[in-house]
Amino acid sequence: MKFFSKLTAKYPFLKFIGNRYVLVIIFFAVWMIFIDNYSLYFDHPVLDNEIKELEENKEYYIKEIKKDSTSIRQLQNPDQTEKYAREKYYMKREDEDIYIIEFEEEVPEEQTNSKAL
Repeated sequence: MKFFSKLTAKYPFLKFIGNRYVLVIIFFAVWMIFIDNYSLYFDHPVLDNEIKELEENKEYYIKEIKKDSTSIRQLQNPDQTEKYAREKYYMKREDEDIYIIEFEEEVPEEQTNSKAL
């Protein structure tokens, strides 16, 4: 006790820190910042990064939904539906033939390697 009274005489702010309520508040703050399961110091940056990633995903999917909705609107027109079927699925009318010409630069590497073997 003498040691503590000598320190408080020399450093008066220690008298304030020695108060049990202040000690409890300091302990609680340290617990919440560093030790708790959802600590402010360790877990919140990870959660903030996850939130940022999810928001980026949300923006990407909103853009994709807009693009798909415009495609759906275009496919309501029979001419556009026919054009889409011809381009994507190589469909044809009954009285015509389709010839697909692929240039070597446009063919993926997997197909060129399998042809060489």
